[in-house]
Amino acid sequence: MADFLESKRPATRALLVGVQTPDMKPGEGAELLTELNELVENLGLAITHSTLITLRDRQQPKFLIGTGKAAELIARAKADGADVIVLDEELSPAQQRNWEEESGLAVIDRQEVILEIFADRAQTREAVLQVALARMEYSLPRLTRAWSHLSRQRGKGKMGGEGETQLEQDRRLVRNRITRLKAELAQVISQRATQRIRRQRTPVPGAAIVGYTNAGKSTLLNKLTGAQVLAADKLFATLDPTTRQLVLPDGRTLLLTDTVGFIRRLPHRLVEAFKATLEEVVVAGFLIHLLDAANPNVDQHHATTLAVLGELGAADRPTLTVFNKTDLLDGNALARLRAQHPEALFISAHTGAGLGELLRHCEALATDDTEAADLLVPHSRYDVVARLHQVGHVRKRESLGDGTRLTGRFPKKFAALYTPFIIPKPAPKRKPAAKRRSASRE
Repeated sequence: MADFLESKRPATRALLVGVQTPDMKPGEGAELLTELNELVENLGLAITHSTLITLRDRQQPKFLIGTGKAAELIARAKADGADVIVLDEELSPAQQRNWEEESGLAVIDRQEVILEIFADRAQTREAVLQVALARMEYSLPRLTRAWSHLSRQRGKGKMGGEGETQLEQDRRLVRNRITRLKAELAQVISQRATQRIRRQRTPVPGAAIVGYTNAGKSTLLNKLTGAQVLAADKLFATLDPTTRQLVLPDGRTLLLTDTVGFIRRLPHRLVEAFKATLEEVVVAGFLIHLLDAANPNVDQHHATTLAVLGELGAADRPTLTVFNKTDLLDGNALARLRAQHPEALFISAHTGAGLGELLRHCEALATDDTEAADLLVPHSRYDVVARLHQVGHVRKRESLGDGTRLTGRFPKKFAALYTPFIIPKPAPKRKPAAKRRSASRE
């Protein structure tokens, strides 16, 4: 297991290294470094120094960056009292090992930072299992770091080599652990699939809130539904999908799901690990793409979310683009944003501004195969009343002398059940035709 993941003395001070590679857009490296600062701060680390390095060639096999620059950064880290160096690029196991042997410090990359944050945020059994699996798969090729002390031992197994037998045993343990985690996850995913199928059998439409991490998705879910989902001003506060019922202004019910936030360069193993969780996005009737209007990198966040949705196969879902946190903008900034995105909605989940308009748009997209009906069911057919309560949305129930009156929306596939009890609407009264006077004969 990687030293940082298993350290008994957690790091407290970090030196950050961002890179601008030839394939990046101008300024992209600086934006990513700013984001890395926020990620590292979410781990509770103090940042001693942050620097951006421009790479003319990505092929620097030993340290990713030049040897001289690496030595300079190591010296700076030690002078500042840093106990971990964080690089914003993905390091190969060999590069990570080279950095640690040269510096004597823990060295991690962006992937490991995000894995640590996910591990800290995981609450439910599924999230804990998903993160544990991702960490194990990340650590497997890096086990030589954890077993560097074996270099003083001679292997006695038939494979030979220094410490080789113990290392192979450890790799086997990790592989076995990965197998067990996958088996446990398969059970949890099967249970979630069963729940999803059960929901899809109901006539209630569904929507999912998606977006960049810390865009305010959980706050919006809480505001709209009264749910008590953790809503904190930190990255990846939510790792598990939470589904709650939202009653729309027209009386219909919408199942609204909050999902894990996206981020640029989300490790592929985490995308894979959370695909089962994110399947809620794929099966949703429509999406609410929430954006942090006050974030200066909102355009990049928008593009990242669209890219992840494409990877999930959900790019064709009907989508409401919604800018949140408008209460943090001045009038001019909000006007510019409205001009740039005339099709979008603008809200503040914190103050409630704009939520009425959002709900009206949700009504328009929440198409379902139901119809409104006014029914009178005889008292002898209580089975019909009970069934309609199960499959439909009863807005009003009234007990009358000749039966139970139900008013609501009911799925058309159950029309044979409720059609015989529909109360006929009275025919509109016709105005009496005016009498024509017969012409008098002269």
